[in-house]
Amino acid sequence: MTTSLADHLRSLPDESLAALLQLRPDLVVPVPADVSALAIRAQSRVSVARALDGLDQFTLQILDAARLTRNPDDATTATDTVLAMATAGPQPPAPTAVRAAVGRLRALFLLYGPEHALQVLPAVDEVSPYPAGLGRPAAELDPRTAALCADPAKLRRTVLAAPPSARAILDRLAAGPPVGSVPPGALQAPPLGAADPVLSDPTNGGAPTGSPVRWLVDNRLLVPVTTGSSTASGTVELPREVGLLLRRDTGPLGPLRTSPPPVAAAPREPKAVDSAGAGQTMEVVRNTEGLLEQLADEPAPVLRSGGIGVRDLRRLARTAGLDEPTTALLLEVAYAAGLLGELEMPGATTGRYGADQQVLPTGGYEVWRAASLAQRWEQLARAWLTMTRQVGLVGRRDDRDRPITALSAEAERASVPATRRAVLGVLADLEPATAPTPEEVQELLDWRAPRRSRGRDAAHREVLAEAAQLGVTGLGALTSYSRLLLGDLTSTDERGDDPLGVHADVESGDPSSAARALDALLPAPVDHFLVQADLTVVVPGPPEPALAVELEAMTELESAGGASVHRVTTASVRRALDSGYTADDLHDVFRRRSRTPVPQGLTYLIDDVARKHGGLRVGLAGAYLRSDDETLISEVLADRRLESLALRRLAPTVLCTQYQVGRLLGALRDAGYAPVQEDGTGSTVLARPRIRRAPPRVSVTTRTIDPLAAPKLPMPRLLGVVEHIRRGDAAARAARRAPAVVRGGAPGLGGGPVPAHTHSEALAVLQQAVRDKALVWVGYVDAHGATASRLLKPVSIGAGYLRAEDERTEMLHTFALHRITAAVVAD
Repeated sequence: MTTSLADHLRSLPDESLAALLQLRPDLVVPVPADVSALAIRAQSRVSVARALDGLDQFTLQILDAARLTRNPDDATTATDTVLAMATAGPQPPAPTAVRAAVGRLRALFLLYGPEHALQVLPAVDEVSPYPAGLGRPAAELDPRTAALCADPAKLRRTVLAAPPSARAILDRLAAGPPVGSVPPGALQAPPLGAADPVLSDPTNGGAPTGSPVRWLVDNRLLVPVTTGSSTASGTVELPREVGLLLRRDTGPLGPLRTSPPPVAAAPREPKAVDSAGAGQTMEVVRNTEGLLEQLADEPAPVLRSGGIGVRDLRRLARTAGLDEPTTALLLEVAYAAGLLGELEMPGATTGRYGADQQVLPTGGYEVWRAASLAQRWEQLARAWLTMTRQVGLVGRRDDRDRPITALSAEAERASVPATRRAVLGVLADLEPATAPTPEEVQELLDWRAPRRSRGRDAAHREVLAEAAQLGVTGLGALTSYSRLLLGDLTSTDERGDDPLGVHADVESGDPSSAARALDALLPAPVDHFLVQADLTVVVPGPPEPALAVELEAMTELESAGGASVHRVTTASVRRALDSGYTADDLHDVFRRRSRTPVPQGLTYLIDDVARKHGGLRVGLAGAYLRSDDETLISEVLADRRLESLALRRLAPTVLCTQYQVGRLLGALRDAGYAPVQEDGTGSTVLARPRIRRAPPRVSVTTRTIDPLAAPKLPMPRLLGVVEHIRRGDAAARAARRAPAVVRGGAPGLGGGPVPAHTHSEALAVLQQAVRDKALVWVGYVDAHGATASRLLKPVSIGAGYLRAEDERTEMLHTFALHRITAAVVAD
């Protein structure tokens, strides 16, 4: 006699129920009302599919063995029977491995019951209708096929007589799945070897040789089946008996592998892997900063459909010297890290772009720039691991044949974080510095979670390519610092919530273990440079933040890398003077930072530009232009490049224009002059250009790594959930014992207690129960209008309320008398 899943769950101790909830966390969202609700949810199709998705290939094959060995009478199997089928092949697995797989299935309650009478959850057959890739028994498909399968010798002769093309179809279906769709004409065409010639047509392969599918159907080796409401698609199914016969060399379950497939590649040198990865991290941080600076100078408008347009993406890629896929990846990662955002720009509408938004760096970008190189990379890597964006879709077309653009909603895929975690988990489980090929990674994923990896080869290759571009891997292997980062994210995900923040170190400002490991691999930040005679500045390492700001203000970048090269030009010196530096400040910076003597040519250049700087003064007219040098004023007035300003001479040393100060300054500087602005008192106005930033955005690193996964709760909370379920189960049993009138039904006609039919009679029963200290069944309407019943021991009645002790929870409750519908003295 078999027991239901609900009865089996009720018989378990609290620790076993909590272990089930820990293995299948989706069962507690929301918390079930009682054990019956828990059993129903555990048997649901969605929950069972989630549990199956996390199983490896060997465990799924053992589950298929349990399904194939079920007794037709009571649908039960036994561990020994499963073991016998699993070890029936030419290379049987170890019995301990089979029993361990059965134990995992029982822990997940995909199998439940004693070992001699195991039951399979019915939803397993709904989720996976073909166990081990075998079809249904012939008796369920066709009586004539069943008659053929009942004679093993005749069945064997028929299979051996199959033509080569027909045998190839049999072998393909025997490997699973056992169903296939054929063109409609294939089932009507004459079989192979028939006398009727078949005209050449695409349906039959082009050659007049007949249909191998028709031959197999006529010889009862394939059975046409109905799919949905029509058979027009020509679907055929291979009977289970035929599939088992074709698998006689590999066993009924096919090849069994108890461990993941081996990786042929030998481990690389760990130091070489880390060095290659660390070098790539420097490029990632540098290129990301360059893209964000471009967007700060020239923000990209947001398309009406969302995202950055193709032209803007090409412009950014061309300026940064990157290809478009890499540019899209860095933009998506920066946006996910909270470094990019949209800024509202009222009145900036055009026909092509969205209403009033531009993409530019956020205020968090300044904080990010001030951090160390390792911490900056870690923020980008965490954002990549947790963002729900599939960057490989950028540039493709959606269902409506429209291009998918960077930062658009069409690239959103909630399953991407789990895919990245699965691919990197394969690399993390290998020996350090092992670099498997993409094909080997796919084989490992197919073994670890075949249901999840099916049909996702392209997505897995995208993850490997992105990991290499971001420096997560080096030379194809997972780097040591990435292994620490992945372990930190995984432990955080498994640990669940941390309300007190005792485990948080990244948020507190302390470098994480991954950042410290990467810091040890990167060259130390330098606070100096080498000035050469040709006015080039060589920085022998990554500059510290303060030096980087100074170099950006007074030099032009020529080449980047581990050692960057900058050049001092007239324009760069003028830009530094415009931002507030004086000639003495520039001399001091080069004298203090340079480890080589400052060339005399650099000193002359700074002094010469500073002497000319401010020779022209700009104020408001629209704007005016004045200078103590009358010759210079005359030169400006005669300059044809400035005709658009419509300059007028007000005095020998003063010109004015109708345009504003900003346009006058820009036009003069474009023409090669060096003006400065002055205020109403004639004092020089020197200020850094105002930097626009988008509103702050929350980084995706603050959320869980897999948005589709149910929250994982610690064991103490799970035990509390189990206690809640037990209470609900007890309440449900108690409610079933309550009299019918208390539950809202009609009173019984037989003997038994007589209920109070009116409110006044109910009050009388309660008052008598207070005096007698008797137990009473009380029916009442709760705040939501639902009828409920409880077994109570009344304590007092007064002020419109009943105070009573709940017999089940032994807690004191207060009930409004006007909500009480019935009262019955318990036996």
